[in-house]
Amino acid sequence: MAQAAEDRVAVIATDGFEEAELTEPVKALRGAGIKVDIIAPHSGKIQAFKHHDKSVTVPVDRTLDKANPEDYVAVVLPGGALNADAMRMNGEMHDFLRAMDDAHKPMAIICHAPWELVSAGLARGRTMTSWPTLQDDIRNAGGQWVDREVVVDGNLITSRKPDDLPAFNRELLQRLTKQHASAGAGDWPAGDAAGGRVAASERPENQRKEGAGKQKTPTA
Repeated sequence: MAQAAEDRVAVIATDGFEEAELTEPVKALRGAGIKVDIIAPHSGKIQAFKHHDKSVTVPVDRTLDKANPEDYVAVVLPGGALNADAMRMNGEMHDFLRAMDDAHKPMAIICHAPWELVSAGLARGRTMTSWPTLQDDIRNAGGQWVDREVVVDGNLITSRKPDDLPAFNRELLQRLTKQHASAGAGDWPAGDAAGGRVAASERPENQRKEGAGKQKTPTA
């Protein structure tokens, strides 16, 4: 898959992420020639887990307060209960996701990470999957939960667990390939790939006060 030199994907997580759900998508993206930034609320390194046990640490490329959604063609959110529970309460994370969704950019979200979508107000009207214990949260937020290895709803790609990573990575790379081809033809973004989905900023449940989603200009 030939990608433009400027194509860059944001992978956003904090301490407590599930190791494979970050490292495997990053490996697939970089293998396809796509640049990846590991973004976290703090600098230094973030701690991975394999289920309940600490594993590797991963260096942070950019802190969330310095990350501008306009610099990225897609975002990946790894799971891990500790990671997702912390990130869902981060207002800068909400703004980043809303900006990516408004621009119809791919959002690949796995395992517990759909919590972050719920807390950002972006679950209503969307069909998705997740770790099974999140299904009530998604339904209560107005989304439709299904039990499949990967679900694609417009710009949203979701999966349930590490075993689903081959399908998750496949759909993410396919979406980025189509997006790149459309951009080269001069016709992207021209509405959501699902066909006419209303932009997130125009949905009544996601209306915010003017300036609430303003992003900081990156200095790094």
